[in-house]
Amino acid sequence: MTRGPIDLHTHSSVSDGTETPTQLIRAAIEAGLDTVAITDHDSTAGWDEALTAAAGSGLQVIRGIELSTRHEWRSVHVLGYLFDPNDTAIVRETARTRDDRLNRAERMVARLSEDYDVTWDDVLAQSGGVSIGRPHIADALVARGIVPNRSAAFESILHFSGGYYLPHEAPTVLDGVRMIAEAGGAPVLAHPATRGREAVVDGESLARLVEAGLVGLEVGHRENTPDGRERLVELAARFDLVMTGSSDYHGEGKPNRLAENTTTPEAFERLIGATRGVPPVRA
Repeated sequence: MTRGPIDLHTHSSVSDGTETPTQLIRAAIEAGLDTVAITDHDSTAGWDEALTAAAGSGLQVIRGIELSTRHEWRSVHVLGYLFDPNDTAIVRETARTRDDRLNRAERMVARLSEDYDVTWDDVLAQSGGVSIGRPHIADALVARGIVPNRSAAFESILHFSGGYYLPHEAPTVLDGVRMIAEAGGAPVLAHPATRGREAVVDGESLARLVEAGLVGLEVGHRENTPDGRERLVELAARFDLVMTGSSDYHGEGKPNRLAENTTTPEAFERLIGATRGVPPVRA
């Protein structure tokens, strides 16, 4: 049973959030959440700390991940909930993705340092050496006074058209969905309508993802466009998919606030019913 808001997409400093898992859990409690999912990019390293921090609070913690994948030339993120973290395929692929992201970040900083006063050490100082990516480069640019905040960095210097962007290796979205499902988790496409209705995954591709084990679509997200959301609702009805809503909270790393979008108890129960990896934990 749930007794308050359910937020199924948050990040800690294990990936690109600005708060430790402990601080994230405290923020979730202060925000009045009943249920929060910790879904760091390509890592489960924050799970244990989050559970310890939640102990005795009554908060329900959902252990998850935001898996980096690709569909043709596009980057696609897949949220995975309550899967076995020791699954061989997931352990192997997430380690490979993190390693490639690190190498890619170093190469991007080498490019940037030719034009801006920023170094790899500046980036390491922002990340703590954990799951380094573009947000940490953005933080280094902010610390150097080159841009005012992360959002400005992503809209300019770190934008894919800015001249410094480099892609990183990742499994296909089909393989990502299959991996999470086979590890006993529930895969959900993260914010799949950020580019509008026409850029939402097509019906034929979605049918293949559903066959591979896709459980839901993240409909409630501030970056999904209004017409894109309409299309997601249509597709969810057509393929009988769970519709989730989440904040994508990053602490001070993004303007997103906890519980600004939430998941209904009915959708949550369907989602949990599709899992068999690890259980939810009511602290």
